[in-house]
Amino acid sequence: MAHSKKLRHASRVWCAHAQLRPGVGAHGGGDTEEAALEDLREALIGLIEEFGVPREPSVTVAA
Repeated sequence: MAHSKKLRHASRVWCAHAQLRPGVGAHGGGDTEEAALEDLREALIGLIEEFGVPREPSVTVAA
């Protein structure tokens, strides 16, 4: 099960996190929401290459 959320910090840095499966997650960050999500996308590609695609993917986004 994959979960993701994005947060905006007071410092105006965008952060994004996704959990590929329990104990396996990725983080991304950037000056814009788009930059943080692109950074997260690159991290997730690396995780999928290393650990494979989850059997039961799902997405949860917290605004």
